[in-house]
Amino acid sequence: MPGYLEFVPRQRFLPTIALSPDGALVAYSSHASGRYDLWVIPVTGGEPRRLAGFDNRTVRQIAWTPSGDKLVFTADENGDEQFRLYLVALDGSDLTEIDPGPDCQRVLAGSPFDPTGRLLAYTANDRDPAAQDLIVRDLATGDHRRFTPPEDTVFEAIGISPDGRWLLSTGFRSNTDIAAYLTDLNALVADPICVTANLGEGVFDPGAWAADSSGFHLLTDHWSEFTAAAFYELATGTLHPISRPDWDVEALDAAAGVRLWSVNETGRSRLHADRDGSPLPLPDIPPGVITSLSLARDASHAVILIDSAARPAELAVVDLVRQEFRYLTDTRPPALRVIEPVAPELITYPARDGRDVHALLYRPDGPGPHPVLLSVHGGPESQERPIYARSGLYQHLLHQGIAILAPNIAGSTGYGTAHQKLIYRDWGGIDLDDLDHAIQYLHALDWADTARLAAMGASYGGFAALSCLARLPYSWAAGVSICGPSNLLTLAKNSPPTWKPFVATVLGDPDTRAEQLLERSPVTYADGIAAPLFVIQGAKDPRVPQNESDQIVARLRERGVEVRYDIYPDEGHGFTNRANELAAYEAISAFLHTHLIAATADHSEPLQVS
Repeated sequence: MPGYLEFVPRQRFLPTIALSPDGALVAYSSHASGRYDLWVIPVTGGEPRRLAGFDNRTVRQIAWTPSGDKLVFTADENGDEQFRLYLVALDGSDLTEIDPGPDCQRVLAGSPFDPTGRLLAYTANDRDPAAQDLIVRDLATGDHRRFTPPEDTVFEAIGISPDGRWLLSTGFRSNTDIAAYLTDLNALVADPICVTANLGEGVFDPGAWAADSSGFHLLTDHWSEFTAAAFYELATGTLHPISRPDWDVEALDAAAGVRLWSVNETGRSRLHADRDGSPLPLPDIPPGVITSLSLARDASHAVILIDSAARPAELAVVDLVRQEFRYLTDTRPPALRVIEPVAPELITYPARDGRDVHALLYRPDGPGPHPVLLSVHGGPESQERPIYARSGLYQHLLHQGIAILAPNIAGSTGYGTAHQKLIYRDWGGIDLDDLDHAIQYLHALDWADTARLAAMGASYGGFAALSCLARLPYSWAAGVSICGPSNLLTLAKNSPPTWKPFVATVLGDPDTRAEQLLERSPVTYADGIAAPLFVIQGAKDPRVPQNESDQIVARLRERGVEVRYDIYPDEGHGFTNRANELAAYEAISAFLHTHLIAATADHSEPLQVS
């Protein structure tokens, strides 16, 4: 039977890609060398080239200078999310740090340069840890202009207009309350102006500028529960719809009169394009999830990062002229060359209040009965989608005969704003009820062995897994929490300073809702956990500090519950080091095999595994 490592992709990518101004090269972040470094590859194919990287830093965001001879990027140390800015020449020389001040969260704009390449736009909380300021830096002189946000608003720079006059940015309060701001860079004294204020509260997430600077594109839920693509016209201050599907538009880019966008239809991505408002034909795209896209300036082609349950994430070219799709990379692991991967079934199951919960159900080969892993996504405002999950861990577990149910419970994105907001200030409430109904659904499947259940998740998913073990009355065989919060009160109090408004909206204000936060915390119900637990934690995690895992581990060990606790001293919120990631997932696979299959070998009929 192939081991876990035989299911691991040859490399993984972060969801950040950027086409060079001439469209000939795509820059990306890959951990092919062991860390997420800066790479480029020709869009015609060929050998990739590593431009920059560090022993302990992760390349996060990437942009080209207008001349195309340099790239700017951000990187943080061991996942601490204290991003620094760097500039590097296309040949890999002259690596220079920009704004080499104290550690802070520097976030690069998507289109950060003015037409001359002299001005660079980004945000940073160097002035006040709780405030993300807009900064426009003159790279020739080192001087900068600073624009401060309104109270309870977090700025994020989006891009400088092609004529160099306007700086476009978001004003973020929560994932369902995002406004668009413009700053006039030609004015000697200017304040960022919210141009969507008269449209009310909602999502107004700005993106690509029109080539003539007449306006900008944005994603918005202004017209319905789902996110549409729209265009904001500067001259009239009006918003014009581009695409209003019954699902969320998730990404959009524009160039040379062409707009290319992706729609999340029941978890899978579907590409659309138009030229001057008229639909454009596109080549067939393999079914999967598009996590990033970049359109060439002449709109002749685009590069996408596409992931699917059957094939790991790959860079691919969508040729709009020849109507062709081709992969640029091949990350397929050895196991996929001899074993047919298991694709999930899209199912729904009933929950309370007449709602249906969408979920992905992975069933191993053979009649069963199969043990089942309940896998909960992070966020909670995220979505379980049909991708090559957790570096092949899903496929390896399936190959061992372990089924996986991955639900999109209350709070998940992709099913409308109302569904997303159900979890606001109700963690451990409606979401846990949805997970309870997931187990009830499994009881109705004749091939599912509900006497052998495990729960797993990372971040919010780790919280959900701990809540299941502690509060749902089932015979849990095992649990896995990866950087999962165990105490919502301490989590809220210790959140990053710039997250305070978001935390108060989505989780709850620790000063006014302390009693409820404790009442919903897994650590409060720690005595209810009897199943063996595997906890993984990054020591430098700024989002879910190590203390969150320390608390639940201490409580369980006091009672003699079996707990494996692995702390990675050089990781933050998730994995940036390839060796650490593979060690962790291989250990999780062995842990789940031990408690779901090996320890219960006499419980069921022999498993038939391909």
